[in-house]
Amino acid sequence: MTPQELNEAIRGALNAAINDGVLTLDPADLPAEIHVERPRQREHGDWATNIALQLAKKGGTNPRALADDLAQRLGSTAGVAKVEVAGPGFLNITLDAAAAGELAKSILAAGAAYGTTETGKGKKINLEFVSANPTGPIHIGGTRWAAVGDSLARVLEATGAEVCREYYFNDHGAQIDRFARSLVARALGQDAPEDGYGGQYIQDIADAVLAEAASAGDPDPLTLDEDARQEYFRAQGVELMFGEIKKSLHEFGVDFDVYFHENDLYTTGAVDRAIKRLEDAGHMFEQDGAKWLRTTDFGDDKDRVVIKSDGDAAYIAGDIAYYLDKRERGFDEVVMMLGADHHGYIGRLQAVAAAFGDTPHKNLQILIGQMVNLVKDGEPMRMSKRAGTVVTLEDLVEAVGVDAARYSLVRSSVDSSIDVDLDLLAKQTNDNPVFYVQYAHARTANVARNAEAAGVRREDAFAPETLTHPTEAALLGMLTEFPRIVSQAAELREPHRIARYAEALAGAYHKWYAECRVTPLGDQDVTDTHRTRLWLNDATRQVLANALTMVGVSAPERM
Repeated sequence: MTPQELNEAIRGALNAAINDGVLTLDPADLPAEIHVERPRQREHGDWATNIALQLAKKGGTNPRALADDLAQRLGSTAGVAKVEVAGPGFLNITLDAAAAGELAKSILAAGAAYGTTETGKGKKINLEFVSANPTGPIHIGGTRWAAVGDSLARVLEATGAEVCREYYFNDHGAQIDRFARSLVARALGQDAPEDGYGGQYIQDIADAVLAEAASAGDPDPLTLDEDARQEYFRAQGVELMFGEIKKSLHEFGVDFDVYFHENDLYTTGAVDRAIKRLEDAGHMFEQDGAKWLRTTDFGDDKDRVVIKSDGDAAYIAGDIAYYLDKRERGFDEVVMMLGADHHGYIGRLQAVAAAFGDTPHKNLQILIGQMVNLVKDGEPMRMSKRAGTVVTLEDLVEAVGVDAARYSLVRSSVDSSIDVDLDLLAKQTNDNPVFYVQYAHARTANVARNAEAAGVRREDAFAPETLTHPTEAALLGMLTEFPRIVSQAAELREPHRIARYAEALAGAYHKWYAECRVTPLGDQDVTDTHRTRLWLNDATRQVLANALTMVGVSAPERM
């Protein structure tokens, strides 16, 4: 019996209570989903619900009386072994072994779709993440967003939402000018400007610009006048740098649907159109020769200059136009994943959304990620061989590989800074969380291979009533939880819940493996218990694979 089937059984009991006058409610007033959860203590049953506490007062009765009535009705439901009332009106429900074990067959029938829901169906979500400036390799903070953002997109898609992964290409502004000046200086054999960029990658890009010019038969860019030379290195250097960024992300398992160029907001008139719309709505004012957005009307701590007194656009002008552009492209929800240094942006950006008539924190959602510290030999890593002053995506992948890198960055809440121990991630021990989960999946595959060799075949029998060992009940309970965890991770925008679930599932599997055999010992006969345990083994493999896929990590068959 799945949580959804139990949900429907409880709904049926409630409707019967309404028909019998025990509960004075309109059936339409029953909640769309009746919440059931796993009790913290196994002896309290397989499932628990507080539905009697929720509905009793509204339905003209007391919680305990309603719980007693529902317990009697549910007790006669096929697959329910017993129902007990606890405290002021909690229902603790225990399934019989056969009903609980049926889940294994349901999981294998669903396959890769197990865990998916339709809670996000019909939503169009624009998810912007990474968006690193094309002035250098992706640093470790951006790498965290790459792993988390791609995993969040996968989780949202698992709920039926339509997700657009978007990269905001910052090719407008002073940082690009500094990047170009740094390239020119290196090409001339000079040190980078004081406000420029250092690191070996600058020399590499500068050399590549010169090499490509020579290969294309273009004039030597160093012979151009200063402005033309600066523009040449800017255009070619940004293209080369961004090409490297895309390549690094792709090798990390992260690709984007849209690469949006910041410069387009200015060349297409999007900034002017957005400002005009805010002016027409009465939210702009002029003061000291500048144009301001009255964001304090929408909860910001101060009003914001949009067009400076010299006529140049302030930084927020691009943010305003970009948000409006996303909404006009038809996205219901705009999710932005920003670094810790952008915490002060939340108030002003939510005010922008409100000024356009949207609902802050719904139409616009902002996630702030905290710092990542890489630890090697017990000491923090602070320098990159290539980038000089920062540790990059390539440094992390070179140290531990893509799987361990992604998993280590996804498994913690983005609200907290994390220390990633590179020595631990290189170990093949249970202390290494990605190894622990991947090894569980590989073990399920090995069990299946051994079963085949021993003549244990799923298709010969399925007898879920034989799954009576306590570790089997615990493992089935963990498998049942996966769809709820996926929905919760999507709703809260917390993909780390998937990784932590995978670790808990791996733990339950390893305990079951130690206690229950799928293949007979010695000359023992193959029984229906062995065959049914193979169903459970393979169902666990499917769910582990589904969970690992959601965090962008491989599910190896052998280790």
